[in-house]
This record gives sequence, C-alpha cells and structure tokens, in this order.
Amino acid sequence: MLAATREHTITGWTELESELDAWRAAGICATFWWRDDDATRPGPRLERLVETAAGVPVSLAVIPSGATAALASWVRTQRGVTALQHGYGHSNHAPAGAKKSEFGDDRQLSDMRAEIASGRTRMVSLFGDRFLPVFVPPWNRMSGTLADPLKADGFIGLSAYGPRQTGAEIPTINCHADPIEWRGSRGFVGEDAILGQIVGHLSARRAGRVDATEATGMLTHHRDQDAAGWKFLSDFAHVISEHPGSRWVSVVMALSGGR
Repeated sequence: MLAATREHTITGWTELESELDAWRAAGICATFWWRDDDATRPGPRLERLVETAAGVPVSLAVIPSGATAALASWVRTQRGVTALQHGYGHSNHAPAGAKKSEFGDDRQLSDMRAEIASGRTRMVSLFGDRFLPVFVPPWNRMSGTLADPLKADGFIGLSAYGPRQTGAEIPTINCHADPIEWRGSRGFVGEDAILGQIVGHLSARRAGRVDATEATGMLTHHRDQDAAGWKFLSDFAHVISEHPGSRWVSVVMALSGGR
C-alpha cells in the first residue's frame, strides 16, 4: 500500500492508492507530468527541485526577459529538464481591479505577438534544443485571440491550468494540482487538499468527464515552496513512480495525448 511507505495513513493517500488501483484494474495507465514556473537563474531551490523530482522529467516555465545564460548552462547539465516559454517578462498589463494578465484582451494582438516572438528568440538563443516551444501564459490566462497566432508562429503547444477543452486551436497540456495556498498563508496547502485535487482530476479522466488523454499536471513554484511542500512533492514523486498503475511522462509525450 502507498500508505505503508509513510509514517502514518492520511485519507488522501489512501484515496490516491484506490484511484490508481482502479486505473490499473481497467487496464489503463494514469499519466502525470510536472511543470515548474518562474525560472530565471540557477540556485539552491532549482537544485532542490531536481533532487526532489528524483529523475522525473520536469519542464521549467522560464521567463524570457529575466533568463540568464547561467540558467541555460545549468539546464543543459540536467537530465530530463526542459525549458518552456513563460510569457515574456511576467508583467501585469491588466487594468486596475482585473485579474492579473500579461497577455489579456486589453492589449493589441500585434503588440503581444511581437513580445512573444522576442521572448522566443531569446529562449532559442539561450537554451537551443533544450527549449520546447510551448507557451505558458503568466497567471495561467491569456486572450483567446492568441491561440491561432501562437500555432502560426511555430509554438507546438500551450499550457495553463485546469482540464483542457477538446478541439482547441493549439495542442494543450495543462496542470491540475498546485500545492501552494496562494490565497491564504502562501504555504503548503496540506496533503488532503492537494491529493484531493489530484484524485479529482484522475477520477474525472477515468469516468470520461474530462479529456481522459490529458496527463494530470503538477504545478510547482520552486521559489515559493516551503518545507512541507517539498516533503509532499518528494513523497508524491516516489509514489507515482512506484505504483504499477501510474507513470510520469515528459511534456512532449503529454502533448501527444498518450495515456
């Protein structure tokens, strides 16, 4: 049992085990992928991220305007780590009182495309073949007018948050679980809460209530994780790697829709 690897049994872990067992019994595999946001430079927290992942593929959503050559050099030394494009400068352009957005409906499409193109040029220059042209909008939101232009401009995918819509203009692979309580303490949200997010998406996939081929995405922020959050992520990475009904996949495999 998953709980047997832990000092004590928590309801959420038992429910996760039951859900993964159900996937295995149905002859299908529960796929997972990992995205970490806001990278600009290497350091102890990124080192801890890779150590915590323990070989699991991690996609870094890198802020182009702040990305350093040192980060690019570090990424090239890390097995299974790839760079995605996280907006341009992670700057809020939304009107006062509106939800934060760097690429919202209030901006001119031509201005947004030019900024994104500039960011992509920088990403290619820095990261070379470790850069995958997947666009990750800051705050996980952007204008719908950008979907077709992103594809036309050479992006192979889009990643935001929440179950993806079928028939999207551009291949999409979202995240579905976030261990940080952003609207409260900004610390770890708690095991039952985060595991509830994960099991909720898995069960919806298995029942066909959401796209079953979309891998369940874990969203982290290495700059903001606290000790409890890191502990959970270490446990979770191990559990998913060890259970016969689940496996981690790269962002490329996740985009392909493979289960």
